[in-house]
Amino acid sequence: MSYIHSQGVCHRDLKPENLLLDAAGTLKVTDFGLAAVYKLVESGKTRTLNERCGSLPYVAPELGSDDPYQAEPVDVWSIGVVLFALLLGNTPWDEPTVHSPEFCQYVSGSIFKEQPWCRLNENVLSLIRGMLTVNPDKRMILDEVVSHPWVSRPSQLASQSVSTLADKLTESLRKMGDLELVNPPLQSTASEDGDEVMLSEGYRSQFTQSLLLFSQTQSGSRYTPHLTRFYTSIGPSLLFNMIHEALIGFNITCKVAAGPGDGISEEPYKLRIGGYDKRRVAFKGWVLVEKFVRRDRQLDGSFIVMQRDEGSPISWRQLWKALIESESISSHVLRKS
Repeated sequence: MSYIHSQGVCHRDLKPENLLLDAAGTLKVTDFGLAAVYKLVESGKTRTLNERCGSLPYVAPELGSDDPYQAEPVDVWSIGVVLFALLLGNTPWDEPTVHSPEFCQYVSGSIFKEQPWCRLNENVLSLIRGMLTVNPDKRMILDEVVSHPWVSRPSQLASQSVSTLADKLTESLRKMGDLELVNPPLQSTASEDGDEVMLSEGYRSQFTQSLLLFSQTQSGSRYTPHLTRFYTSIGPSLLFNMIHEALIGFNITCKVAAGPGDGISEEPYKLRIGGYDKRRVAFKGWVLVEKFVRRDRQLDGSFIVMQRDEGSPISWRQLWKALIESESISSHVLRKS
């Protein structure tokens, strides 16, 4: 972000879904659709911005007024919210206005003894509060963020290999058992370069042959990219209806695009879903279900992928986990023993 600002550009829509990691674990910023030029590099002349844009949980509070605002502080605020979400698994509020009880508690200072804020140690809390200072004139600038003790401390991963870095990045997934759901003990096939791809009846379909995720194991095996996927021991025709009913039970809008009851025999079956998460952020996506057959033919089941089109990736994973743990589906989900 320091480089982006040095080029006179303000991103204005920093959030987890716009932050990517390449195969080496290098952070990449993407989606500059709401970016604005606020500074001329040659002269250093700056201007204030007027457009109201961004995603409510991540926007700075000054965007709630009609006054022009400085560019760089709004990105710093968003970075602070992203850091909070990375550490605690959720955004601190749904919007930084008086309409949010959490934000009002934050402004009053009464929130820091409550969950999840009380889980932050003083070091990182001072950093987050510095970036989430309501007054943009008193908010941390990026140079201060970089020099903060929590940021400037020696990195435990800087000297590690790519595979070790990948292991560290997915450590919480393994501890929570999520990787046991997306990679159950099913036979697989390996390509010539050693990459491992799980077999399914529709192996050549668009969502089982897509881009491969960077290494998640010491051996360097790579898998299909969707961590919001799972396998079951029952076939698509039964499972699809169970998923449909479970999602309706979550008050999620569902539309069958291709299902077992509409005369369409081709798989994957497709379910278009949408709704609002706990932070009132809209989400849209697909649930795709196709037949899965073990190579030894001892198990005919289903391979399910949840593809997010819009919305928070954090909320999308929470929906995936809720679906897997739902009463009707949980007993059929394949897991590592």
